[in-house]
Amino acid sequence: MHPLRPADSLTHETGLLKFVLGIESSCDETAAAVLAHDGSVLSSMVASQTTVHEKFGGVVPELAARAHISHINCVVMDALNQARLSLNDISAIAVTEGPGLAGALLVGVNYAKALSYGLSIPLIGVNHLEGHIASAWLGDPTFPLPCVVLVVSGGHTHLYRKDQTGECFLLGCTRDDAAGEAFDKGAQMLGLEFPGGPAIDQLARKGDAKAIPFPQFHQRKTSMEFSFSGLKTALLYTLRKLDDGMRAAKLADLAAGYQEAIVQVLVIKAFAALAHTGLSALAVVGGVSANSRLRALLVERGAREGVRLALPPPEYCTDNAAMIALVGWQKLMTDPQTERQVDIRPLLQHSAVHPSVSYKEITHS
Repeated sequence: MHPLRPADSLTHETGLLKFVLGIESSCDETAAAVLAHDGSVLSSMVASQTTVHEKFGGVVPELAARAHISHINCVVMDALNQARLSLNDISAIAVTEGPGLAGALLVGVNYAKALSYGLSIPLIGVNHLEGHIASAWLGDPTFPLPCVVLVVSGGHTHLYRKDQTGECFLLGCTRDDAAGEAFDKGAQMLGLEFPGGPAIDQLARKGDAKAIPFPQFHQRKTSMEFSFSGLKTALLYTLRKLDDGMRAAKLADLAAGYQEAIVQVLVIKAFAALAHTGLSALAVVGGVSANSRLRALLVERGAREGVRLALPPPEYCTDNAAMIALVGWQKLMTDPQTERQVDIRPLLQHSAVHPSVSYKEITHS
C-alpha cells in the first residue's frame, strides 16, 4: 500500500480518479505534471526562469509573474503530451496556492481555475510545503511512516514529525533566514552566478572546508531551531579582510567553508530530531536537499546510525508539479469531496494548511 494513501481509500473505484494534473508557479519555476490513479508520475515538466533573473542575482517578482504567463500553457500542454493524454482525460487539478510570490501564484491559480471550470472537474489547492514533504515518496514510495522530515529550501528550513495519520507536527524551524537564502546570498557575495546553491556546491568541491572555518549555529544540543543570518555576516566580514587577489585565490576554500557551516547544522539538527522523537526514518526534501555535500553527510551518518533515509531525485528536490499533483491525489483519495474555494495564499505557513494535514507545534525543553 502506498504510504500516502489511507487504507480506507482503497475502497474507492480507481475509475473515479484516473489522472491528476498538477500545476506549480509559486516562485520562478513554471511546472506541470500528470499522475495516474495509482500515484505514478506520467510526466513532469519544468520551465526554468534562470536566464530571466540571473543578471539581478535573485528572483524579481514582477518578471517571474510575466514569465509564468508566457510559459504556463505550453508547459501544461507539454506535460499532457508527454503523458500521451488530452485535457479531457484529466479527472482533477491540483495547484499550489501558497506560500509564494503573489503575482506568480496568481498565474497558476487562475489558469487552474479556468481549466477546472471549463472541464467541470475538481480543483484542489495545495500548500507548497506539503508538496515538498510529499516529494520524499515520489522518490521512495515505500518510505515508512512515522518519520522526521527536514524541509530545506530557499524560503523554508523546517523540521517536522510526520505520523501514520498524515499529520505533521512542527519540531523546529529557522529563526531568521532559510538555508537556501543563505546559499543564494553567500554566492552573491562571492561573485558567483545565480542560482547560488548549485554554484557554491560546484565550487566547494575544489576547496578545503577546513581552510577557512565559519561559525555554526547550535544554541544547545537538544534545540531544533536554525539560524543563518549570522553566518552571512561572518562571510561578509571575512571578505572585507581580503584584497581582490587573496579573495580570488581563496574563493574555493571560502565556498567550501561556508557550505560546510550550513550543511553540518542541517545534519546535526535533523538527527537531533530523530533522537527527540525516537524515530529511525528521515526524509530531507526541498531545493537544498540536492546539495551534494549535504547528501553525502546524510548518507554517511544514516548508514552509521541505522537510519532509513529518503532523498528525492534532484528533479523532485527543486520546485516541481509532480509533488503538487501527489498531494492533490492523496487529498482526493482521502475525501473525494475535498474540493473547496481555491485562492492564492502568499503568506501561507505551516500552521495554516488544508485540514487533511494539520501542523501542530511541539514544545520541548
